[in-house]
Amino acid sequence: MDHIFKALSDKNRREILEILKQKDMTVTEINQYFPMTMASLSHHLSILKQANLVITQRDGQHIFYSLNTSVFEEIMKIFINLFGNKEAK
Repeated sequence: MDHIFKALSDKNRREILEILKQKDMTVTEINQYFPMTMASLSHHLSILKQANLVITQRDGQHIFYSLNTSVFEEIMKIFINLFGNKEAK
């Protein structure tokens, strides 16, 4: 869980996740949205991948990044359990 919060603590990584909501993309496609080096972007993607927030799929020479929606469902369950409906109490 700490990996997830570390990954989400960075604005650039949150923006990457927002961009990937549109469609699966390669690092080159994602890089078009950011004024950073490919090395920096690759580092951010690596952290997101370690947190299991994104998954990769190779297609020939290209690696496509996509959201791992099952992890987001788990995160939502955790937040609901932590913060739940306080009015019901």
